[in-house]
Amino acid sequence: MAVSLAGCTNDHDDAGTPPRTSAQQAVPSPTKSSAPDSVEHIPGETVTKAPVFLDGKAAVQTANVRGSEELEVPGGLKAGHLAILVNCQGEGTLTVSVQPVGLSFPLECVKGEVSSIFNQMDLTNAHTYGTVKVTASSRIRWALTVGQ
Repeated sequence: MAVSLAGCTNDHDDAGTPPRTSAQQAVPSPTKSSAPDSVEHIPGETVTKAPVFLDGKAAVQTANVRGSEELEVPGGLKAGHLAILVNCQGEGTLTVSVQPVGLSFPLECVKGEVSSIFNQMDLTNAHTYGTVKVTASSRIRWALTVGQ
């Protein structure tokens, strides 16, 4: 069973600079190294519980969701690290987008297995609001943790 994580960093400001797209990682810890696109299948991960955020404070957590949903980040997005962990199971592609910063990344979900992705970016400015939108078909179940 292959183990790999995805990570993304982005120095974003409000000057209209477009964010960089996600980069994948091949190590099971949130670092900034990147490797080719890959999906992680970690034994013991599930979609029935929110993924565990190892560093920082969980701002939003949800689990056992089917299909698409938009989640508000209470208090908005703070300057500094923004990390997103997603687990999914089912057949198809799940897409996560974060507004107003413009981050978007896909995760290919597999029937019968839990796929996971970790993405992180650095926000140079705080935002008074923030939303995380997950777009997925009703065939996909997922769990998500957003940390700051």
